[in-house]
Amino acid sequence: MTAAAIGRTTTGKRWLGGNTTLAIGAALLALFVLMAIAAPWIAPYDPILQNGDVRLMAPSWAHPFGTDNFGRDILSRVMWGARIDLQIAVIGVVFPFLIGTLIGTCAGFFGGIVDIVFMRLIDIILAFPFLVLMLSIIAILGPGLSSFYIAMALVGWVSYARLIRAQMLVVKTSDYAVAATSLGFSRSRIMFRHLLPNAISGSIVFSMSDAVLVLLNGAAISYLGLGIQPPIAEWGVMVAEGQSFITTAWWITLFPGLSIVVLAFGFSLLGDGLGELLGVKE
Repeated sequence: MTAAAIGRTTTGKRWLGGNTTLAIGAALLALFVLMAIAAPWIAPYDPILQNGDVRLMAPSWAHPFGTDNFGRDILSRVMWGARIDLQIAVIGVVFPFLIGTLIGTCAGFFGGIVDIVFMRLIDIILAFPFLVLMLSIIAILGPGLSSFYIAMALVGWVSYARLIRAQMLVVKTSDYAVAATSLGFSRSRIMFRHLLPNAISGSIVFSMSDAVLVLLNGAAISYLGLGIQPPIAEWGVMVAEGQSFITTAWWITLFPGLSIVVLAFGFSLLGDGLGELLGVKE
């Protein structure tokens, strides 16, 4: 066997064996992404079309996931709901990630008064329960996804800032950082081209776990009536709508709730796999 073939075999074993969690997590997420993209073509019914003739119908061949109290097909609503919930998980992480990364990089690199100001701001935010602070912001701005994203951006950046700051304090004393400073590179180049790429892996891994929390928070906000508004198909809204029928029509809450669990499980596995791949220790 040639050296190249041995190398490919070793790499394949490493990915297939050592990163099984990464593969399973990526497969689950890919499944939901494909379902969300293909929902207009593969969903058997209109997700908001009401049909009183089939209301509260148990799972059957015609309606594999059953119907709700308005006669809407649960399977179709779950498929269309994947679009909203994936959007919540992604956008709800991206903006806190970017804001927290920028603030943590500046605080860790410059130190001094910059670090003190940002750390005191973080202490103030952490003094309030996360969900209570989010609900307060959404209540002020009004219900809807835009308010949810703004609340996440204003509150969720704290964890990323603390992670990046801690890593920046370590990497800015490394030999390559000292060498870059000695060569006269600008501060922005040292921060974003030399230090940040070596400090960001932990935040990338954390973002997968954070996506789980964002997904659950989004579902909770919708459940409380402050997120997506009916009749739009969203898993948290579906769970809220089915709670009154939990003993007689269990399928209304079961399938959207199960979808939340499986998607969250996929993000968790992806985060564990990335942590293993990037060498990030818990």
